[in-house]
Amino acid sequence: MPVLHPAGLPDTALLGQCTVRRGRTSGPGGQHRNKVETQIILLHGATGCSAQAGERRSQQQNKGVALFRLRLVLALEVRCAVSKAPSPRWQARCRKGSLRVNPSHADFPPLLAEALDHIFVAGLDARTAAEKLNCSPTQLIKFVKQHPPALRLWNKEREAQSLHPLR
Repeated sequence: MPVLHPAGLPDTALLGQCTVRRGRTSGPGGQHRNKVETQIILLHGATGCSAQAGERRSQQQNKGVALFRLRLVLALEVRCAVSKAPSPRWQARCRKGSLRVNPSHADFPPLLAEALDHIFVAGLDARTAAEKLNCSPTQLIKFVKQHPPALRLWNKEREAQSLHPLR
């Protein structure tokens, strides 16, 4: 059984693996912004990945934004073993070969992590990875394109293996 990707951990479990720092942000926002420490910086201890948020007025809202950003960074940076079948989360989002998830939805980072894990196990081949994930190669590429850093990572790795870039 594969290890659960850190991007798919519940909030409390992921926060338990992180160092949380608070700080003040600069920029517009007036007196409130200058007096309170609403910026949140998360550092994932096991991987060294970090994310921060400070654009909201509430520390709690910034923590949620920073956690989402950390999940995206973990999805890009951490590779885990894959199972033979797609996860229940993936199966719930993939119907008739079409994958439906908004990039701002909480399911997006763990699904992106799962897609990238399968892509790397498949030797960066979209067709092989899509076959394992029960979707079409076009749908897989469209999904990864929703987060441009993920597509850049995939193309960078493909270039290193002298494969043509995906568009």
